[in-house]
Amino acid sequence: MQEYQVKRGFSKDLGTTMVEALKECFGTDVKKEGDHYQISFGALRLLDVTVGKDGKTLLVHTESDQDASDAVILDTNRRFRKYLDVVTGFSTKERVKKSKSVENL
Repeated sequence: MQEYQVKRGFSKDLGTTMVEALKECFGTDVKKEGDHYQISFGALRLLDVTVGKDGKTLLVHTESDQDASDAVILDTNRRFRKYLDVVTGFSTKERVKKSKSVENL
């Protein structure tokens, strides 16, 4: 499970945004399991998202389909990065920088 910080101002409607962005970025139906939202798309057998305990982080659990073709993997990865950009408010570069600063603590 991976935890992503959400930019200030983006956490206000995080619960709604994370579900709408799943529909927008992946174009698939979202299944609700308790307070978790799940989809299956392309190279992702399972993408499970929920709001973190403090309401300011996004918790993501993924399970990959090992048999997916390279083209499907690239498309899925592109859509996943776009999803994280929309929901967290941080670009890929900013997320990497934040994760490195957390690891160095």
